[in-house]
Parts: sequence; C-alpha cells; structure tokens
Amino acid sequence: MGLPTRAEETLIVDEDEVNDIIQRWRNTPEEKLKPEDYQQFKNFGSVCLTGGDGAQLLKFLQDEENRGLVKSMGCVLMTPLVNEVVKKGKSLDHCQVAITHLTMTCSPDELMHSLLELIQDIDPGAISETILTLLPHLQTVLLHLEDSKAARLGSALRALQQQLSRLPVPYSSQQEDEDEHGLCRCYNALTNFTKPFVEEVKRKIGSSVTTSEDEELRTELLKFCMRSLREPLLEAELNRDRKSSLWLFATEIMVTLPAIQESLSELLFFSPLKKSPQTDSSESKESRACLAYLLFVQLITIDSFPAVFSPVFVLQCNMEYINQLLSSKKESHVLKGLALYEKSLENVQDNSLPVSLQDLKSFYSAPQNLRQVLTDCPMQHLRETGLQVLQLFIDKLDSEAKHKFFRCMLKTSHHAGVESYIVKNIRNQVECSIKGNANKWFLGEELLPLLGLVLSLPQGAQTDLLNSMDKIMESLNLLRYLLIRDTDLRSTIVWEKLCRIKDEYLQMLRVCISISRGYYTAELKALRQDQKIKAREARDAAGSSRLVKSITVKKEKMSNMSPEVQHQVLQSALVTFDLMESLIFRIEEITDEKQKSQKLN
Repeated sequence: MGLPTRAEETLIVDEDEVNDIIQRWRNTPEEKLKPEDYQQFKNFGSVCLTGGDGAQLLKFLQDEENRGLVKSMGCVLMTPLVNEVVKKGKSLDHCQVAITHLTMTCSPDELMHSLLELIQDIDPGAISETILTLLPHLQTVLLHLEDSKAARLGSALRALQQQLSRLPVPYSSQQEDEDEHGLCRCYNALTNFTKPFVEEVKRKIGSSVTTSEDEELRTELLKFCMRSLREPLLEAELNRDRKSSLWLFATEIMVTLPAIQESLSELLFFSPLKKSPQTDSSESKESRACLAYLLFVQLITIDSFPAVFSPVFVLQCNMEYINQLLSSKKESHVLKGLALYEKSLENVQDNSLPVSLQDLKSFYSAPQNLRQVLTDCPMQHLRETGLQVLQLFIDKLDSEAKHKFFRCMLKTSHHAGVESYIVKNIRNQVECSIKGNANKWFLGEELLPLLGLVLSLPQGAQTDLLNSMDKIMESLNLLRYLLIRDTDLRSTIVWEKLCRIKDEYLQMLRVCISISRGYYTAELKALRQDQKIKAREARDAAGSSRLVKSITVKKEKMSNMSPEVQHQVLQSALVTFDLMESLIFRIEEITDEKQKSQKLN
C-alpha cells in the first residue's frame, strides 16, 4: 500500500520501506515524534481510505503491536475517518468502528484538540452530517477527561453552536418537518449530548461539597441554554398545540435550567441585580426575552413557576423583553414580542394600571415600539395583531394613565391612522364618563388639553388633508358627538372653551379645504386636458403625459402613478373634501339648533 513521505508529493510503494517506517514509529518515544511523522501517519490513513482499504486500516489500528503508536498519533486520523463517514463511502462501517476504537485508545486531551479543530473546519455543505457523526464520540472523549472538563465542554458547545448558526432556522411547520438542512436533528442530538453533564451537575449539587470545577460546569451549561434560547429558539415558529422537534428542544432547555439550579424567576426578574457574566448584555436580553416568551406564552414549565408575583409586576418586568423584541426588524422577534405583550396584559385588571408606571422608561418605549410596528411594518398580520395589543394596553390603563397616554401618542405618533385610533378611544372614554363613570379626565377641565391636540392642524393652511384625512374625519365625528351631548357638558367648565376651540378649528379647516379643492381641481383639469392632447396627437403615454409631481398621497409620489391612477386619486380627493364639508355643515347645524333651543328656554 502507498505511504507519502511528505504531505504533498512522492508516494512510497515499497512494502519493506513501509514496514521500516512503521517499525521506526513503534520504537520512537512519543515525545520524540516530529510533526512530519504525524502528517505522514495521517497521510497513511487517508491513502487507505481513498483506496477503499478501510478494513485494512482498521486492522492496523486494532493490532496490539501498534497500540502505543495509535495512542500517540491516532488522533490525527479523526478528520479523514469522520469525513469518510459523512461521505458514506464504501468503508463507512469500518470507519465508524475505527473512530470508536480511537476514542477508547488515544489520549482524551489530544483527541479533544483534534475534534475541536475538526468542528471549526467543517465543510459548509456538510455541517449537520458532520456534527451528528461527531457528537457521540465527542461525548465519550469529554467523559474520559480528568482535568478541565468544564472548559473543554464549553469550548465544544460554543464551536458546535457557532457552526449550527450558519444553518437557516426552519420558520414554518412544513420546513421543520422536512428539516432539509438537519438543524432540528442536530439540536435534538445536542440535548442527548449534554444530558450526562446535566446529571453530573445535579449529583454534585445534591452532595454536601461542590468544587470550583463543578460550578464552572454548571456555568457552561447555563451559557449553552442561553445561547440556545437566542438561536435557534428566538427565530423558530413555536406552537404548544404542535409538539414539533424545536418545541421539544425548547422544553428540554426550560427543564435543564432549574435542573442546574438556575431559577427562572431570578433569570427573568432579577438578572441585572446578579450581574451574571454568562453573556454580554444584548445577547443576554434576547435570551431572556425568549425565555419569557416560552414561559408566559407557550406556558412551558409554567406550573413550577412561583405564583407569588402579581400580574402588574410580571408585566413591568416583561416590558424590557417586549421592547427588545418589538424593536427588532425580524418577523419572528416581533411576533413573539406581540404575543408576550398580549399575554402579559391579559391577567392585569382593566382600568388598573396607574399613571406612575408611564414614568418608567420601558412603559414609555414599549408603546412607541408598538406604534412603529403599526406604522412602518410592511406585514399586515403584524399590524393587525399590533392594533389588538394596543387596544388591550389602553383598556388596562386607569383614567389618568389613559389621558396621559393619549396626549403622548397624539404628540409623537405623526401618523394620521394612529391618531384617528386614539381620537376614537377618546370619544369612547368621554361616552363612558357621560353614561355614569364620570371622571375629571374625560368630562372635566382635563379634557381640554386633549381636545386641543385633537382639534388642531399643526401645519395650518398648508396641512395635507389627504394624508391627514383619517384623523380629521374622526376629530369631526368626536366634535359632533360632543355638541349633541351638550347637556352633559354645559354643567362643566369645558363647554365655553370647547366652543372656542371648535370655531378656530373649523375656520382653519374650511381654509384648508378651499385651498386644497382649488389646487386639486386645477390639477384634475390639467390632467384631463393633457389626456385629450395625447389622444389627439397619439403620443406615447410614457413620453408625453403630464404627471403631477408635487403631490404625495400615502407616502407615494403622484409622479410614480399612471395617468389613470392619478385621475382616480384626484377625483377621490375632491370627494373627500366634500365629505369633510358635509360634516362641518352638520356640526354648524347642530350648533345653531342648540342655540335656538337655549333662546326658547
């Protein structure tokens, strides 16, 4: 059989020379073996495998005469043997037996070094296959280590998870079932891989004496769990009604944490106080956000979670994680953030959250991040879910907190859709106060600051009525409602100031409508004229049609629209102005009727 003298050239084919080299290795103490010897031995094994002589290689390794030689240099054969198993070559069975033999014969320290190198240099196209092949043997080697087991385990787990992070996380149940890239199988295998070390920690904790090595082993397992929470579990689609492989992996992680004496409540609620060094702050927050999601949304291990924490305290603590998730640009993170927000609110009593909570940074930031989801997220299902969560949050605030929240959103949202939704909620609160739950925030003088924000046009005559349409229409509806219910308001000091605010608002709104109608009418006339010219002269539509360049509708330039769409938009704008004017006219009618009624009385 062939034996290279160097890694790159010259094959030796003389059998006597091969035997001489092997004999020299047998007679050379391990400390006197040179790097060239190790490389030559590796090449010896590689040539055997390449030629399909796996049986001959195995026989050589199992030969008792070669035991010392294999113990000294056998670890260098791990890479070619594992690669042959991954390729499922014709020497597959012999290679698997050879790997097992090496794990029982070679120095665990040397084997660990070789295996870590192998993990770090995995072929990107064979990540899952290589890891699945390695894990049982890596576990055996680690269990044989006498010193630095915890540190070596930590290095191995980090290297394995780093390679697995290169694989895409299945996002749908179909992708997870197919497991095309093997990620799910690898994480399930990792669960089995860590079990003996988890059991070792449990035994040591149960004994009266623990060493620094025991604590280090516990810490490395904790780090593994926290990394697993961040990836793949934070990216994965999880559903407790469907026990998928990643859901089962999540369950194992949640069970492992208490098993190694890591309290879930301390991790979630008191982790900053402990200043644990297990991960950097951003990674730790993502991991704990996923932990909160698994516990409170998926209800994994919720039965063993302490019931002493009030719903408001849980909500307050979870706000940090909700912020973390909602501020992400990843759909899976935002989905989990919305679900955690909703579940954290569900157990809180309606109208109970005090205004003081809004002084907390997290209570201010979470609704702002939610508002960004509503206004900037391109995915409709996230926006719809976000709106439901927003309403649930509003329902949980007490009257003063609602009042402050509405003011904040009207000042900061800068989005007509969100503002119109807030105005609708203001009307609901006023109606509730009128019907019997009277409070000063929505029926007394405190209502005026809100009405001042609602019945205002910050850009004055330059207001873009189309983009502000949602808020304006809802504001006019609120104003009409207040005037109809004037009997309830006349008994308060609100009425006189409301009338002044109304007059100023309607006056400015009429000016805006007049200016906008004139402009849009002129644009529509010019567009029609241009279309007539185009039809008469048969010019190319793209080259000659007049495009309106100075108008933006719903963040889209009119110049980007076809002439037909421009015509529809301009016509729709004029209809909208008619609707606004009809509402204004109705409001003034109501006002006149009320004034006549007062004079008669």
